[in-house]
Amino acid sequence: MSSIKGKDTKVELLVRRYLFRQGFRYRIHDSHLMGHPDVVLPKYHAVVFINGCFWHGHEGCPYYKAPKNNTSFWEQKIEKNRERDKRISQSLLDQGWRVFVVWECELRKRDVREATLQGLVNEIWDVD
Repeated sequence: MSSIKGKDTKVELLVRRYLFRQGFRYRIHDSHLMGHPDVVLPKYHAVVFINGCFWHGHEGCPYYKAPKNNTSFWEQKIEKNRERDKRISQSLLDQGWRVFVVWECELRKRDVREATLQGLVNEIWDVD
């Protein structure tokens, strides 16, 4: 468990590099905001969370499978993670931030990855 990275994962770096190439400038893991978002875009008042399918319990995802050992522990842990994610997102929305979530599975296949990242960029630029 101690070898599992919490920051600067491959998928985080992929999203950050893409956003940087698109001209976005951002902060990472801002400790001033609840939940320490993976990417903070102050100019657009937007935050991006890049979630691992297992750790955040991505329902309906083919890459999320409940562990066979110590099942009740993992189910409780993942459910708490889901509840925390909802609470953090709502708090940020209440503060006027726009919250985006990118799932790990959306970045695995090249064709889906490109569509996901371009969709994220379009959503960030879509300031009302």
